Amino acid sequence: MADAATLRKRPAAREAGGWLRARKNPPVALITATVMLGLTMAIIDTTIVNVALNTIAGNLGVSIDQVAWVATGYILAQVVVMPLNGWLTALLGRKIFYASSLAIFTVSSFLCGTAHSISLLIFYRIIQGIGGGALQPTAQAILFESFPAAKRGTAMAIFGLGAMVGPAIGPLLGGYIVDNASWPLIFFINVPIGIVAFLMTLSFIPNPDYIEKPKSGIDFLGLGLLTTGLASLQYVLERGEHDEWFSSNTILFLSALAAVTLTIFVIKAWRDRHPIVDLHVFKRRSFAIGTILGVISGFGLYGSALILPLFFQSILGFTPLDTGIVLVPGAFATAISMTLVGRIVNRVDARLLVAIGFLGFAFATWQLGNLNAQAGYWHVFWPRVGQGGALGFLFVPLSIITLGDVPIAKLAGASGVYTLVRQLGGSFGIAILTTLLQHESAIVWNVLAGGVTRTQGYSVALLTQMVAQQSAVIAYSYLFRITAIVFVLATPLVLLMRKGKAVPIAAIAAE
Repeated sequence: MADAATLRKRPAAREAGGWLRARKNPPVALITATVMLGLTMAIIDTTIVNVALNTIAGNLGVSIDQVAWVATGYILAQVVVMPLNGWLTALLGRKIFYASSLAIFTVSSFLCGTAHSISLLIFYRIIQGIGGGALQPTAQAILFESFPAAKRGTAMAIFGLGAMVGPAIGPLLGGYIVDNASWPLIFFINVPIGIVAFLMTLSFIPNPDYIEKPKSGIDFLGLGLLTTGLASLQYVLERGEHDEWFSSNTILFLSALAAVTLTIFVIKAWRDRHPIVDLHVFKRRSFAIGTILGVISGFGLYGSALILPLFFQSILGFTPLDTGIVLVPGAFATAISMTLVGRIVNRVDARLLVAIGFLGFAFATWQLGNLNAQAGYWHVFWPRVGQGGALGFLFVPLSIITLGDVPIAKLAGASGVYTLVRQLGGSFGIAILTTLLQHESAIVWNVLAGGVTRTQGYSVALLTQMVAQQSAVIAYSYLFRITAIVFVLATPLVLLMRKGKAVPIAAIAAE
């Protein structure tokens, strides 16, 4: 590895022409604005489509099962691209990689809006996911590198606004567009934003001198193993509950395929001198523990994002727009707490803030377990604010401690892996919680139905409806409390992490 003096002298890498050269030392504010445009667009697009699936299915004349692939295909593509972030950044250069991802995302967004068949729409969404999957980890790496060490709390707070608030805004924006316009607009709206972000990337995003091209050719075997394994795993998590898990031969086969291919990939990547994904970052204790906590936070964030709308609409009778409005206070609470934490994270032990975040999220989620079928807006408001505020305390310091333990030259790859595990944590959370919901509802139904007798003139239909509703309320309460317990049990892991610290560029020489 080159020493620090060589790194300082190395010319800007891989810039094919003057028009590709970013301004020398562009203001951090312009870099931030550039990456946040792309990040927010990709994050919102993960959830904005969900509220439009019924409308799309009706317009294209397909079933809900078929249109579900519009969401599943996007996530599958994202998951495959995320861990390749470091390798692709090194291969193409930071600017070209980020600009290319924006271009792919923007063009495919336009194509999604023009699709007149479900097969074309799914295909375009997969392409869109390839572009979108690179935007989130690359944005995090750029912000982490661009801010001085003393202000990385602010950088991660800004990043967190997109990563955490975006999923809450998506359903609200999507519901408004579907109710007042037509579903293609949820894709067309990305086009002008993507063009602006693309041009700003060419103007303001630099190519760091310390990012080196891969020292070996394309590892097609490693790439194939990784792609096959992650795609199979994500399919199992997305479709397992729908297909009744291992009673399905497809789920059984893909589970075995994922286990074999990912195991071989991990062994190969660990032994290779220049792997396509550098797994040796897991030797760093804070990164390894941080990724485990990232799985738990993804479990809570994405799992709650699924079961809360289901609870609000199926039990409390909220409309999709009402549901979006109820979720917004949590997003605002996250924004406020992230701003606060970004200012204080360098003054206190960041591990304390992470612990507060985990325990605060657990307490607010436990409170949701107290809701019943007669709950209204204000009964939901304060637990949602509590969840949102806790996520701000959790996300910012956890990112700083986890990524702060990684040398800056390896940050792009580490950020991709960290983002991936949080996404997989969310997928595991959704799969586990939906399965538990069905299982617990059936158990409670059998218990309650066994004690029901026809009294006071109630009809069988009304009694059945009452038992079904009460069974669902108890099942949702069980899910909320299971989630709270998982967060409490995970909190002691915070003590195993080191305090957040910055790694100077000169430290790269020691790697």
